[in-house]
Amino acid sequence: MRDEETGSWWQQVTGEAIQGPLKGRRLAQVFHDEISFSTWKTEKPEGKVLAPDSSNVKRYAGKDWEAQIDKMPVTTAAKLDDTLAPRALIIGIEVNGEARAYPLDQLQKQPVVLDTLGNTPLMMVLDADKKSARAFERAIAGRTLEFFAKTDTRLVRLIDAETASEWDFSGKCVSGAMLGKQLKKIYALSDYWFDWQTYHPNTSIYSADGLK
Repeated sequence: MRDEETGSWWQQVTGEAIQGPLKGRRLAQVFHDEISFSTWKTEKPEGKVLAPDSSNVKRYAGKDWEAQIDKMPVTTAAKLDDTLAPRALIIGIEVNGEARAYPLDQLQKQPVVLDTLGNTPLMMVLDADKKSARAFERAIAGRTLEFFAKTDTRLVRLIDAETASEWDFSGKCVSGAMLGKQLKKIYALSDYWFDWQTYHPNTSIYSADGLK
C-alpha cells in the first residue's frame, strides 16, 4: 500500500512502512473479521454494504482474480516450509509472540478446535458456511471452559461442559448460567501458508494428530 501524503510504501500484513519517509513506522491494528457475506448478514441484518464506485469500474480486479493469482508462481526471499502447499489457506493466530497456523481443510473436518497457545487457552470455530472462522479465549472469569458443538441446529451453537450454557458464533452466551457473558475475541488472519510463515518464521501448524 502507498500513502499519498508521503509516498511511503506499507506492508499489508504487518502494517509497517517498508520504504519511504515513514520507513519503520507501524500502523495501529484494528480488530476485524474475515467472514462470508452470508454470515455477516445473518448477524447484522440492518448492516450497510459499501457499493462499488461506478466511475472507477475499470480499476477493480476481475471476478476471476483469485483464480488468476493461483496460476502465478510463489516467489519470496523467505525459506519456506513445505509441510503445506504454498497457497494452502490457513487461519493464523499470534498470541504473546507465539504463532500458529490452522489449515482451513482441517477446520472443515473439525469445526470446533480447543487448543492452548503459550499460556492462553483458545478455541477456533468455523461457521456453517465452512469458510468463516473466529478465535476466542475460552477462559472467562478465571475459569477455562471446554466446548463442543451442537449438531441439530442450522446456526452454530456451542455448549460448554462446565455449565451447559449455550453460545453463538459471536462468542456470546445466549442461554444458561453464563447468559450474557462474552468470550474475548482473538485476532485471526485468513492467509496463504507461504505468506503467513514469511512473517511468522517460527510458527507451528495445528493438526488433529498433533502440532507440526
